[in-house]
Amino acid sequence: MNETTFEIKATGSVVEGVTLPDLDPAEDYKGYRGYSRAVLEATGARVWCEVKATTDQGDFVGILLPRSETADDKHLVMKLTYNGYNVGIKSESIQHIEVLGYRKANYKIPEKEFPKDPVKPNVILLGTGGTIASRLDYRTGAVIPAFSPGELYGAVPELADIANMNTKKIFGEFSENIGPMHWKKVAEAVAAEIETGNVNGVVVGHGTDTMHYTAAALTFMVQNLPCPVVVVGSQRSSDRPSSDAAFNLLRAVKTAAEGDFGEVMVCMYGPTSDSYGLLHRGTRVRKMHSSYRSTFRTLSDTPIARVSQDGFVPIKEEDAFIHRDMSRKPVLNTAFEEKVTLLWYYPNMQADIVDAMVDAGYKGIVIAGTGLGHVNRPLFPALRRAVKAGVHIFMTVQTLWGYVQMYVYDTGRDIMEIGVTPLANMLPEVAYVKLGWVLGQTQEPAEVRRMMTTPVNGEITEREPFDGYLVFQGGLPELEDYFKYHQV
Repeated sequence: MNETTFEIKATGSVVEGVTLPDLDPAEDYKGYRGYSRAVLEATGARVWCEVKATTDQGDFVGILLPRSETADDKHLVMKLTYNGYNVGIKSESIQHIEVLGYRKANYKIPEKEFPKDPVKPNVILLGTGGTIASRLDYRTGAVIPAFSPGELYGAVPELADIANMNTKKIFGEFSENIGPMHWKKVAEAVAAEIETGNVNGVVVGHGTDTMHYTAAALTFMVQNLPCPVVVVGSQRSSDRPSSDAAFNLLRAVKTAAEGDFGEVMVCMYGPTSDSYGLLHRGTRVRKMHSSYRSTFRTLSDTPIARVSQDGFVPIKEEDAFIHRDMSRKPVLNTAFEEKVTLLWYYPNMQADIVDAMVDAGYKGIVIAGTGLGHVNRPLFPALRRAVKAGVHIFMTVQTLWGYVQMYVYDTGRDIMEIGVTPLANMLPEVAYVKLGWVLGQTQEPAEVRRMMTTPVNGEITEREPFDGYLVFQGGLPELEDYFKYHQV
């Protein structure tokens, strides 16, 4: 370290007039070692100090954060004051550090009981984990499940303006860890809450990465819904200024409390701004971007509606979605065959992949084929062996938009001759979930085919919107508003 650059400013608890707690190296230099720790010790800066770091790349002002235990010894980590983002700064680039204050973060949000108003509708929030209920773990530097549903109210008190809310934590998992066992628990919880007769709608807090799988599973497992079941999450954790957690949760709760809907939906950001959310049907939605807040999109169809603080703007026609009817009783059926797989075809896929699925005892295969629903001819013998072994095989398209059309080319016709059934414009992930659910009901080939090709709620549509692929979401209100006030 350059001794002339860093003059030791403090040996006690005061740095140029800033009062610090008594020195505790285990906490005050948490995660820092080697050169990075030497910089802190020399300048008097500690973890949770607000500092101004002058570097050869400019000045950075923010809170000095603990380091991950597995991190290197070459960087300081700060949460920047002006935008809330966490950045790593090379220790060797630092020319000067000025300690401005000390603000130890408290990431625990106290749980609060929801206030009750007999005039307001009742909504149950079922917690499963994910970024909408998370914080930053400074031991590892990763986002971890942390907030209980009750803590969410502590973070978003505006929820009380919409509904009387009860919360129940079913489990706390990141969405990559959620599968059929969890889908069953959520479906059972949804049905149980509705059957009490005490709720006007259900919200399910969920991680976004596999939210569309869970929404599809709930569509099949809990049918004949009397009220909205809204699956919601957030792309960005609650400790970030750009977090979408509160916005999405408020729109989801409004939908559950007031929306004229009786089906499973995903509620997430519509545009990149925070003007409205979109309500996507649970069988037609997919996560389409790894980090955008407006990541969820309805494919080969349009969303059901837009939802804002002011209310709902239908996108679908009134007869194209299921309306609220509190006299209906939910039908619960969670049987699921887990020996089902989704094969995303790629050029030169080898036949032994299909053979391996058969040898492993898989009962069903969904293929996401190229173009109109194709795979290469070297796979044909393996597909024949699989069908002969009793494996149920279905074809979807990896283009995501459009229909399987296996009558157009010889390849498609030959694949159907083998016994592979086309699934129109069903999304590959939805087909995977539905096949597991169907095989939980029956293994009889004709009945499996009938159930797979008969829509439960929109997983197959008769046609796509004529402008859907270009407009994507059934309307661009931002452009509509522009032309309304700017006549050409």
